[in-house]
Amino acid sequence: MGRGGVGGGDSWVWLPDPIGGFKVRGAYEVLTATVNPNKDSALELVWHHQVPLKILIFAWSLIRDRLPTRANLAAHGILQLDTALCVAGCGMIETTDHLFLSCPSFAVLWEQVRQWIGCVGVDSNIISHHFVQFTRMSGFGKARRSFLQLIWLLSSWVIWNERNNRLFKNVITEVPRLLDKIKLLSLARLKAKKATFVFGTQMWWSSPMVCLGIS
Repeated sequence: MGRGGVGGGDSWVWLPDPIGGFKVRGAYEVLTATVNPNKDSALELVWHHQVPLKILIFAWSLIRDRLPTRANLAAHGILQLDTALCVAGCGMIETTDHLFLSCPSFAVLWEQVRQWIGCVGVDSNIISHHFVQFTRMSGFGKARRSFLQLIWLLSSWVIWNERNNRLFKNVITEVPRLLDKIKLLSLARLKAKKATFVFGTQMWWSSPMVCLGIS
């Protein structure tokens, strides 16, 4: 908490979120921000042989919270805090964890991704935890882990590109179309690295695990 005022008056300000004020959830995020035992595990999961280098570099920056989100730009004095709100218009500060996991515009995408691949899970609101949990939610088989790594990396990439399209081009793509992008990207990567992968879009759209023989 901080104390400040205008014209001689004093007022209490919740420094982590001076716009929205104190919230229990906000306090929890502050307390847990420096306790992240899964970060090293998540960084190890970044490297995937079927993912282009530019996406791997992006994911490395994402896990380490080095992306130029509005909150990070404000922290470096490039933006004022009152202009650091989420590009989706939800009224929250655009931190990495919020943008990719908590923002209503993008959190629903993770639900649809899980429905598509047929895996039920409880999503964490911390990036590194989310990556580790997502990758392990379907068991510990090597093929399953590799596939879920691929999907998580591509999903995060799609979210970041959508964020940039909204910010710089004023173009909004609805969540079902974002899911289609993830499906197309993952199918393209699998076909590029595996010449014997013969399944087309119709089968991949409905049963990706069956196509991979890991249902």
